[in-house]
Amino acid sequence: MENSSVMLKKNWVICLLAMVCCVLWGSAFPCVKIGYQMFAIEAGDTASQILFAGARFTLAGVLTVVIGSVLSRRLLVPGKGSWHMVGKLCLVQTVIQYLLFYIGLANTTGVKSSIIEASNVFLAILASSLLFHYEKLGKGKVIGCVLGFAGVVLINLNGTGLDTSMSFLGEGCVFLSTVSYAFSSVLIKKYSQKENPVTLSGYQFMAGGLVMALAGVVMGGRLEGFTAVSTGLLVYMAMISAVAYSLWGILLKYNPVGKVAVYGFMNPVFGVILSALLLGEQNQAFTFQGLISLILVCIGIYVVNRE
Repeated sequence: MENSSVMLKKNWVICLLAMVCCVLWGSAFPCVKIGYQMFAIEAGDTASQILFAGARFTLAGVLTVVIGSVLSRRLLVPGKGSWHMVGKLCLVQTVIQYLLFYIGLANTTGVKSSIIEASNVFLAILASSLLFHYEKLGKGKVIGCVLGFAGVVLINLNGTGLDTSMSFLGEGCVFLSTVSYAFSSVLIKKYSQKENPVTLSGYQFMAGGLVMALAGVVMGGRLEGFTAVSTGLLVYMAMISAVAYSLWGILLKYNPVGKVAVYGFMNPVFGVILSALLLGEQNQAFTFQGLISLILVCIGIYVVNRE
């Protein structure tokens, strides 16, 4: 176990595992769009979108617990003193974050949502350093975050620039969802010292997914169009969450929040690139602007880790 903890603190291991997480999360962007088409979910049908997310996260929780139990050769169950941790993570990381995000996304553009979501890196580092005092807020972290955020903004800008209009139900809800996610990163760091992060991820996904699915049904949402292909896509999307969040939680357990969270700037970059490959949206990814944004994000990650 000690050898594993030492290995998980090495920069190249952090980079490799974090990039795997970011590629998986980046693939979620186009997969969600494809899923909406397969399950006949309209762009403005927030209730069905929440139901779809609830089904995905419930399945993700089940897969996380099953796979984790097989690898550990024992059934993963939170200890008696860990259920409150599961409840808090379920509320912050899944229910509040995604309910606010879907409400906000329905009232603003995907471009603005992607940029606002990228601010969760700043918020996670600020919460970790200023509120919980897990690490110091050094100059390198600030500079690295600014560079990474600039890259995210750049790859999401088009020729018409960025609309600066705002509303509480749109941009406000998306921003609050990033605040919720940022706090979840710090809570995972805190709770994983006492409980297996894979166990925490699995059970909070199951609980949060069931709450979201119920909310979607109550709001009038529905899922139709189940086929072998669409079901396979749903399973893959569940695996995205199961694998990525489990790996992310393990990294946060053994490393400073800022050192891991900064890789989150790669999520929208991979999202744009994979959307170009899977959906044919090539106007942003394979351009000089896309290359510069990727360079800025990489420099930002290097600066934070160098510190």
